[in-house]
Amino acid sequence: MAYYTLKSTQVPNFQGHTVLENFPQSPQAICILRLSAIGDVCHAVSTVQAIQRQYPEALITWVIGKVEAQLLKHLPDVEFVIFDKSKGIKAYAELRNAMKGREYDILLHMQLALRANLAAYFIPAKIKLGFEKKRSKELHSLFVNEHITDSKGMHVLEGFRNFARAIGVPDSQPLWNIPLPHEVELWADNQLPQESFMVISPGASKAERNWLAARYAKVADYCHAKGFTIVMTGGPSAMERSLGDSILSHTKSPIIDLIGNTNLKQLLAVLKAAKFVIAPDSGPAHMAVTQGTPVIGLYAHSNPQRTGPYLYLDYVADAYTASATQQLNCSVNELPWGYRLKGDNLMQQITVEQVTHLIDQVMQDFLNENIVDQNSGQ
Repeated sequence: MAYYTLKSTQVPNFQGHTVLENFPQSPQAICILRLSAIGDVCHAVSTVQAIQRQYPEALITWVIGKVEAQLLKHLPDVEFVIFDKSKGIKAYAELRNAMKGREYDILLHMQLALRANLAAYFIPAKIKLGFEKKRSKELHSLFVNEHITDSKGMHVLEGFRNFARAIGVPDSQPLWNIPLPHEVELWADNQLPQESFMVISPGASKAERNWLAARYAKVADYCHAKGFTIVMTGGPSAMERSLGDSILSHTKSPIIDLIGNTNLKQLLAVLKAAKFVIAPDSGPAHMAVTQGTPVIGLYAHSNPQRTGPYLYLDYVADAYTASATQQLNCSVNELPWGYRLKGDNLMQQITVEQVTHLIDQVMQDFLNENIVDQNSGQ
């Protein structure tokens, strides 16, 4: 595949961001490449939909992972091309066939992983825009012919918004429109509590990022005493099931246990209906953000300013900052972007008192007039 030598204009747009000189004023076709993971594709949705608002006539194609497509497949006016990584080399052959006869004005290559970089090779686009060079890794720079030159903000979501800025999309408050099918709304009406409930989504992708079960149980008891029904969610993995069982064994309060019993769309409906969510660095935390549901994030291994619940960073129990300062003897602002801390016991530094204080803060900020105390009959 031919690569083109491009030069970005030195004339900034009205917001001071450099816009690609070669990008057409009225693009016909734009391709997004972001395969995984759930949290990251949730961040990307707001950028994709901002692009749609700016260029409503452009065909939008999103090359995405199989699991992630199950969550986003009903996005308005987006064509999804599924890349199933479980198929190995066959996935690339399928992508190549899907791209035959196409030509995109631009590929927004929003993933650094080698798997995604190889996929980018098979997407025919005049411009292939990648992350800024200082963040490039796993051969990313070899598969793009243009880099973002202006980067704004540390958060992953801001990293995606930099792609939109580079093609002339003005900044705006992030918005998400992830429709729920009618059958999912019916399921939610029939299965979810009618009274006010909060969600504990305890499982992260790695065990070291999980908080202690006994502490989750104490928080559940605290929320129950505040008048909330407790709903616990999670995937079907053995790790999540074991963590959920341990929480149930420690709590004194009734918990509606949905671990392993929802698909992604149903989970989204649960998170939408909840008054607030408590979760570690995980996909459900970011799914909840897309629904405008406050999230209390539990962070010790990754910088919440980079991967925290974007709209609710004020409600993060942050053990990362203190641990990084202690371990590395420097400010977190001096660490490389994306630096993760190692250690099996970092999450233990988050106390029950920190989390209950944040619960009180969320209640004060969002819920004063909406909490139903079943015990008092209000």
